Amino acid sequence: QVQLVESGGGLVQAGGSLRLSCAASGRTFTSYDMGWFRQAPGKEREFVASIYWNGFSTYYTNSVKGRFTISRDNAKNTVELQMNSLKPEDTAVYYCAAKRTGRTAYWDTYASAYESWGQGTQVTVSS
Repeated sequence: QVQLVESGGGLVQAGGSLRLSCAASGRTFTSYDMGWFRQAPGKEREFVASIYWNGFSTYYTNSVKGRFTISRDNAKNTVELQMNSLKPEDTAVYYCAAKRTGRTAYWDTYASAYESWGQGTQVTVSS
């Protein structure tokens, strides 16, 4: 499995921006599709965005389309989530996740499809 460490969370006002980063180690990064999930208090973990191993294809949940951008740098073994126009409902713990490419489609939104997870980073958006 690949080891994942997130960073970049924090407190921001509505309308603001944050950039989350996830550093991967332990396995060949290009063997993995990468995803971001989030979990708000009292709610189930939900899919946010994913990116194909080569970075050429991305997929987003409807609620973040046009506001969030997922990207990866395979030379640095990192994946990032640029979050703009943040809303209070974006408040959650955000998790980076990895799944071996080809096991399921890169747009797979089920958390169970992902085999490695980071520890999470808190994002709080105040109104």
